[in-house]
Amino acid sequence: MDSRQLEYFVAVAEELSFTRAAQRLFTVQSSVSAAIRALETDLKTTLFDRSTRRVALSAAGEALLPEAKAALEALDRARAAVEEASAGLRGNIRIGTLARLRLVNLAELLGAFHRKYPLVDVQVATSPTGSSGLADDVRHGRLDVALVGLSRPELYGLEIHDLASVPFVVLLPESHPLAGQQGVRLEELKGERFVDMPHGFGNRSMVDRAFENVGLPRRVRVEVPELTTIPDYVRAGLGVAVVPALELTTTPDVAQLPIAGTDLTWTLSVVTISGRRPSRAVTALLDLLTDSIRPEDPYF
Repeated sequence: MDSRQLEYFVAVAEELSFTRAAQRLFTVQSSVSAAIRALETDLKTTLFDRSTRRVALSAAGEALLPEAKAALEALDRARAAVEEASAGLRGNIRIGTLARLRLVNLAELLGAFHRKYPLVDVQVATSPTGSSGLADDVRHGRLDVALVGLSRPELYGLEIHDLASVPFVVLLPESHPLAGQQGVRLEELKGERFVDMPHGFGNRSMVDRAFENVGLPRRVRVEVPELTTIPDYVRAGLGVAVVPALELTTTPDVAQLPIAGTDLTWTLSVVTISGRRPSRAVTALLDLLTDSIRPEDPYF
């Protein structure tokens, strides 16, 4: 048994596909299959139940997976300790982020990180399903760390470090009867048509749940993938919106009002997988990320 076999085993176990595992490892499928066969021969057991339609972990594979991950992590820490002592911090970080997230200037932060740790490679990714997709990618090992905006129940299996919170606001056309009020209660939006982001985005989930809690189903007429475009749809009269007061600029003919009667807030968090010590490189990035957020910073 060697580290390469364990690495291939973990990739197949997480992807449940030899093809996707090979793509993830930048190798050919035959090499992955050969490594798994050699590992099964060495252990004298079957690690995967294979068929023409699916790949699933066997009972032995289920037992091996956490031990294999722990062994690989121990090897990574050992290598990192030696490399850092001899040549500086090394490693690879896969970080997920939300599109157009201005609360954190990720490009500037990663630039500073690169200048401090030039031997650490950083890969940045987004998800078409927003925070939910990013959190799932961290759980399944496709990302090492991610910036997400989800409620606590949706962050199961993850280590959470909150960075900042901002309130939700109501966006209304200036001509709307409620636009002249000091604040708007969710109950006052009964029967309205809404503009919002698609399912999977954290702010959408929070608002859906808030309306469910007050017993008001809502109709989302328009779904858009970027928060910054929502005011344009509100101004066009396609609906009202309840969104975080984040990255929103003053839009002509659109009123932005606080929400009364509820403490509805959106929290930006950085997450890693729970129960596993982050690598030295990830820990260094987390420290830099946490230090980059200051409570006095204006978010909107």
